This record gives sequence, structure tokens and C-alpha cells, in this order.
Amino acid sequence: MKQTAVGFILLAVVILARGSFYIIPEGRQAIITQFGEPIGEPVVQAGLHVKKPFIQKVRFVDKRILSWDGYPNQIPTKDKKYISVDTTARWRVTDALKFIKTVIDERGAKTKLDAILDASTRNVISNQNLVEAVRDTNNIIQKIEIEKKAIEKRLKAGEEVIDEQVSGDIESIAVGREQLSLLIVESAKDELLKFGIELIDVQLRRISYEKSVERKVYERMISERQRIAQKIRSIGQGEKEKIEGRITKDLKKIESEAYRKAQNIKGTGEAKAFKIYAKKLSQDPEFFEFIRSMEAYKKVLNTNTKLLLSPDAKFFKYIKLLIN
Repeated sequence: MKQTAVGFILLAVVILARGSFYIIPEGRQAIITQFGEPIGEPVVQAGLHVKKPFIQKVRFVDKRILSWDGYPNQIPTKDKKYISVDTTARWRVTDALKFIKTVIDERGAKTKLDAILDASTRNVISNQNLVEAVRDTNNIIQKIEIEKKAIEKRLKAGEEVIDEQVSGDIESIAVGREQLSLLIVESAKDELLKFGIELIDVQLRRISYEKSVERKVYERMISERQRIAQKIRSIGQGEKEKIEGRITKDLKKIESEAYRKAQNIKGTGEAKAFKIYAKKLSQDPEFFEFIRSMEAYKKVLNTNTKLLLSPDAKFFKYIKLLIN
């Protein structure tokens, strides 16, 4: 009998201990409920804790950052483009007591997130043009503007007009995709705080066109980019022609200057040569006549030369001397 009593006592102690102690794992927090009603503040410290047995129960709430994935929704943009937007978000429970009282658990929280975030996403996207959701920066325009400024330093007014037309073909953004995400957060966070939920961020994970218009949109985008590329190439071709023209002009100038210098040197040399000839040959006129005749023979007498001259002509004076 004593052993049975001891056994009952030990069993009661174990049951009482199990009902009095509970363990909070890392990344979790606990709310103590008494007869189904939450009491006290959330217990956030991990480890072993005590509660009243039997009448109090523990409800655990995750305090880590959780993810939410929305359903792709078809939304019309401000410029009447129908797109399918797939969003994702990160959130966490900051007020466990309010969380349990309002949405009860994570399943209820997901229902609230679905409704609030979908509505906020639809409102923000529908108030912006398509380009705001597709692009995040004006880098393509900025690059063209940088190229434009560099070209303007070298091109004349006519070519500048062409360049301005290029940048005008690309629609600039005022908000951008990243800013849209922030706008969605701003629109939804206050509403979610009522349920003890903090919305950390929202990302536009994927944006796609409605199937019926997707092909036409892509064709228009390709055509637009080809037109821009063609205009940029035309600017490059104009710059190329200008550079080639400048090179040709500089080359002609260099050749002209070189020819002038060469002729000047040649004329100076010939003048000096004639001066020397004149000086030397003036001392012996007969020798000068001989030299001039030899030069004439060299130029005139060849295999293709035909001369009709009298044998007594003075031109053959020195030939006759050689023959005789």
C-alpha cells in the first residue's frame, strides 16, 4: 500500500511539474492564457518558465522574420496597360498579445496580409505608368545624356538636333520600381499594426503582361530600341565622317606644306647649282658649250628619236669630232 501511495504521489508531482513549467525555444515568444483569456505581457525570454498548472495554458508566437507570398493579380496601370504583378513581403509579430486577440495565429495573419497587401499593391500600381513598375532608374537616359554632352563638344548645331531626338524617345521615370515597393509598405503598414504585425518590406517579384497583348508589347519594345539604336549609329556615323574629313583636311595641309618646303629647298638647291655652274663655266665658255651639248645629246638621242637636220648643223658639232 505504501508503494502504491508513493507511486501516486510521484505521478501527481510529475503531472503538477509538467503543468507548472514550460520551455520557450529560441525565436519564439509565449502568451499565457487563463480560461482562454490572455493575461500579462508576452514572455519573450527563451528558456524555462513557470505558470499555474491546469488553469493556465501557453500559446507560442513566432518572433522571427516571416515571409509572405502573394497571388499574381492582373492590375491596370495608369496608362491603361494590363499587367500581372506577383509580390512578396517580409513581416514579423511585434505585439504578440494584440496578434492573438485579433488574428489568432499565422493562418489568420496570412488572410489579413492577403487582403491588405493585395489592395495596397493594386492602388499603388494603378496610380502609376507601366514604366515606373518596370524600371528603377533612368540610367539609359543618363548614359545617352552623357554621350550627348560629349558629342556636343565636337559636333555642330545640326548634329546636336539628331542627338536630342534620341533621348526624347525614351520615357523617363519619376518614381521607379523600388520607390513603388516603399509606397506599398507605407500604404499597408499602419493597417497591419492594428493586428500586432510589422511590415518590413514588399518586393515586386515578377511583372508580366497579359498574354493577349504580351507579343505586341514586346514587338513595340524591340522596334523602339531598334529605332533608338539606329539614331545612335547615325550620330556615330556623322562623327566618323567628321573625323575622317578633319583627317583628310589635315593630311592635305601637311602634304601642301611639305610640297612647298620641298619645292623651296629644290629651288634653292638648283639656284645654288646654277650659280656654281655659271661661276665655273664662265671661266671656260667652250667647256660650258661642250657640257650643254652632252646633256642635249643625252636627252635627245635615244632609240626612239628621229631628227631631220642638215649634216652641217651645229648640233652635231661634237659628234663629228668624236667620229673624226
